[in-house]
Amino acid sequence: MNTIKTHGWLYLNTPKNCRALASLLIASVLSVATAACTTSTTNTQNATETTPMSTATTATETQFMSINDRQIAYRSIGEGAPLLLINRFRGTLDTWDPAFIGSLAESRKVIIMDYPGIGYSEGTLSLDAKEVAADVKRFAEQLALGKVDLLGWSYGGLIAQYVAFLHPDTVHKVVLVGTNPPGKPEVPMEQAFQQHALKPAYALEDYTVLFFEPKSESSRAAAKASMERYWEKVDHSKVPGTMEMFQRYIGGMRGVMADADDLRKEFATTEVPMLVLMGDHDISFAVENWFPLVREAPKMQLVVFPEAGHAPHFQYPTMSAAYIDGFLR
Repeated sequence: MNTIKTHGWLYLNTPKNCRALASLLIASVLSVATAACTTSTTNTQNATETTPMSTATTATETQFMSINDRQIAYRSIGEGAPLLLINRFRGTLDTWDPAFIGSLAESRKVIIMDYPGIGYSEGTLSLDAKEVAADVKRFAEQLALGKVDLLGWSYGGLIAQYVAFLHPDTVHKVVLVGTNPPGKPEVPMEQAFQQHALKPAYALEDYTVLFFEPKSESSRAAAKASMERYWEKVDHSKVPGTMEMFQRYIGGMRGVMADADDLRKEFATTEVPMLVLMGDHDISFAVENWFPLVREAPKMQLVVFPEAGHAPHFQYPTMSAAYIDGFLR
């Protein structure tokens, strides 16, 4: 599998899906900011990158904010325009790859938060994605962030879309990583997700299957390197691990899939620019689920990373940060 980058376009030459992918992507709005393109490179042989560790890869101490009588935990790192990160299924303040966070923090202030009832935060995670989005809005308002840039990964990407569509005055730009648009997905989750995602704790193989591309040796190497950067520092007692907690996430996701409010149609008219970063084989949220929107979402850009899974930003941390920085400028 090779990647060819020319004139701000990302074209994936993949034996598995090159014809369909190329026709959809090259005819689409898949433009990438020039600044991002000039600062990132792709290893066409190994489909991974050598990650220079930033000198600022660890967020500051945990802080708390009271929202509706609940103490909501957050951390921040860097200086400049704020970028608020919204986390994945079972993710906490501890589970962001420091190589990615450090790369982002070189050009802006990065803020990470735990949902109510998750990780270090008090309360209960709502079964309604609209309520979770409202909590994110309240958090941003209470920090006086103004019109904020959001980055949502996985479940957090669903929430970020709800914030953008339901509270557009709160949002400047949105980055979506490894997630789906609202509505029923054309390509469902793979069985491998269920086999690995609900385990009480993740071993390296679980981490690789869930977030990377296990069929690729270079992606396996990237998974090992990512895990070694931070996994031992995670407070695993804070990571959601019960079926009761899983059902809370799943309840929110089911609501997004049902899309009773038809938020999917908002892609056609929203004024909020969106950058979507996906791996070419995401077992949770398949990149193919974005293809029907390519010509229907004038404010959306789609970037697909080769030999990558649910966490392309962990496999390609500096390149992902460069795309994001260029998009947010």
